[in-house]
Amino acid sequence: MAMKPRKVGEGLYQPLAEINVTPLVDVMLVLLIIFMVTAPLLASGIKVNLPSARTAEPLEAKDPVVVVVAKDGAVSVGKDQVAPDELAATVKARLGDSNGVVQLRGDKEAAYGDVVAVMDELAANGVTRIAIVSSGRRSASAPPPPAPAQ
Repeated sequence: MAMKPRKVGEGLYQPLAEINVTPLVDVMLVLLIIFMVTAPLLASGIKVNLPSARTAEPLEAKDPVVVVVAKDGAVSVGKDQVAPDELAATVKARLGDSNGVVQLRGDKEAAYGDVVAVMDELAANGVTRIAIVSSGRRSASAPPPPAPAQ
């Protein structure tokens, strides 16, 4: 008696045509947990005891140059009011040889164009490290609605 070859799907073993997603989901959840645990550790850094050196020089501890734009458009460098054409020269003189940062503080009621004009004047004269300073965070509550017109 000769044996006939079996057809696919007959007999003890049958092919499985479905994808088993359970192992994939298990691996992905484990990876998610690993990343959730390690992400905060990467952001905070590691504490180290730095070695000391006799020839090391301290970093520059100069105060930043503060440029203030008042609500009437007047420009001050520190507490000294300056003319718009003398602004860049005064800021460069205060910066000296350092590559420091200029803090630009604009009054809330100052015209946007005045603040941008000061930034443009400084940038045109080679002062490119300008930081715009704002007040602290506000509460999460929404601003009050405007009063109805009568």
